[in-house]
Amino acid sequence: MADLNKQPSDQKINVFRLGSKSAAGVAAVLLAALVLWSGLALLPVQSVTERALWTGLMLSAFAIVAWVLLRQPRRHLLTWRRVHHQIADAILSHSPLPVVVLDREGRCVEVNGGALQLMGYEREQLMGCSLQSLLEAGGEPADWLHTEPGERSGGQFPLTLVHRSGLPLDIQVMACPLYEDQDWDGTLLIIQDASDRKRNRERIRYMSYYDDMTGLPNRRMFMIQLTEALERARRQEERVGLLYLDLDHFRLINDSFGREFGDMLLLQVAERLTRRLSEQDMTARMEGDEFAVLLIDASSDESLAERTTELLAELEEPFELQGYPFHVTASVGVASSGMQEEAGQLLMKAEKALSKAKDSGRNGFILYSDTWSDSSLERLTMQHEIRQAIQRQEFVLHYQPQYDLSSGEVIGLEALIRWEHPERGLVPPGQFIPIAEETGLIVQLGEWVLEEACRQNKQWQDAGLAVVPVSVNLSIRQFLQQNLAEKVAEVLERTGLSPEYLDLEITESMTMDVDHATQCLLELTRMGINISIDDFGTGYSSLNYLKKLPIGRLKIDRSFVRDIQQDPGDAAIVAAIIAMAHNLNMQVIAEGVETEGQMQFLKRHGCDEMQGYFWSAPIPGSKVEQLLQP
Repeated sequence: MADLNKQPSDQKINVFRLGSKSAAGVAAVLLAALVLWSGLALLPVQSVTERALWTGLMLSAFAIVAWVLLRQPRRHLLTWRRVHHQIADAILSHSPLPVVVLDREGRCVEVNGGALQLMGYEREQLMGCSLQSLLEAGGEPADWLHTEPGERSGGQFPLTLVHRSGLPLDIQVMACPLYEDQDWDGTLLIIQDASDRKRNRERIRYMSYYDDMTGLPNRRMFMIQLTEALERARRQEERVGLLYLDLDHFRLINDSFGREFGDMLLLQVAERLTRRLSEQDMTARMEGDEFAVLLIDASSDESLAERTTELLAELEEPFELQGYPFHVTASVGVASSGMQEEAGQLLMKAEKALSKAKDSGRNGFILYSDTWSDSSLERLTMQHEIRQAIQRQEFVLHYQPQYDLSSGEVIGLEALIRWEHPERGLVPPGQFIPIAEETGLIVQLGEWVLEEACRQNKQWQDAGLAVVPVSVNLSIRQFLQQNLAEKVAEVLERTGLSPEYLDLEITESMTMDVDHATQCLLELTRMGINISIDDFGTGYSSLNYLKKLPIGRLKIDRSFVRDIQQDPGDAAIVAAIIAMAHNLNMQVIAEGVETEGQMQFLKRHGCDEMQGYFWSAPIPGSKVEQLLQP
């Protein structure tokens, strides 16, 4: 870059080629421009709107200063002209603002160091060069360079020059006309680099419409695209599909391993969700662990169901996070558009379907139906009725017997909560347990189940009936309590039940926080309580953790038992779980056994125990007495 401070005297900047009055104009304009630039640099504002307002005020001040300087009385003007040469030369040479002086033909006659540094050229390359030749090809021509100032629409113009490196350079130009004896003699260009401003605008736009972590469109962008897709679909008499997806138990991952771990998982999920989409389809991160998928081609509910199944299949493969394989499931709500559907209405339908999918046990999808009632009102009503039911003691326990597969004897009972509603009769657990979990009422219900099961078991023992342990399911909220062991000990003391006749069932997901799980389970097992892993094979547990925890029994989930006669994969999984558990010195019980064939398969592979409708459905406490008669 040329250093104008060290130029030889014959290359000294000369602003007087345009005449003394033009030079005076240059000096006045540059002095005012320097004031303007300094003011803008010190402005305590950030937003584009505020900076535009201040720029306008500064430009007005600039115009006033220039007018005052150029309209001095004649006696003062003579004095001014003696020094204006030195002032114009100093300002032009040392101004941090890029400045270019053009003649009437738009050719460069003067340029300062700021302009040379900005554009990357040497002084000799620009002198006599037409500014038009430096403009980017295909850009708007700068016709205003050859137009009388009075015919111009304004004094500021955006331009795109070609930098010496060949890259485009976005600039903002303030064009100031120069006069000699009231005749237009040329133009002074004060230049501002607009590249940073343009990049900032693009960055702000990106942050407004895209998720910063995953790079996917955010809710705002998704709603814009969904609205446009619905308008096109109406014109073409077609349908679009919307999938609203939520990762199951994602909060547990964040709580157990930290948000950084959860963010890595979300990144991988985002990548998988885009694998099978066409160019017209779209995936967005709506918030947290919720994603939305827009499917343009949704000709029927069957095709939507097929596409949703394919999407869920992408999540079945374990995720690799910090060397650990993680299985992640998701719940999906599916909705398709009608002819008069608005974007907000379609999204609300998909969210309702997602809520239904969660209530139905998660790890699946449900298509929205117009026959559904207002589920939000139903949930609020259910929440209120659960609170009342606890106070009115409307909950009861049923027990499902557990059998020894070799002898057929009853070796245990699993306590299952039921709600005897005064108007609706027996309410299935699937209708109130999810709401109790969301509201935290599950802790109160769980504590009641634990105490009632222990009390009844002690009562049966005192009555001389067969002595068997009772199994009680712990909710995740109960398990995460710091004083769980203390509470269980208090229940056993109040009811008088010996700890060896209590079996507590936890899910695999509860073992993710290994430190807490290990400490809690050790405290319980030291008391003599048995621990079982419920629904084994469907959660997040690691086999490495499994061997370290004091687990006495694994319960094979009913989803594997159901198809062991038809699905070779399920049969292999069940056989592998039995063999692995025995190698770890654990007992194995299979739940959901409903046929003779299932029972015989379990016997052949050495399963220890079973429970299910094949031998007995859950029964009320009054019938347990008959079952346990010696």
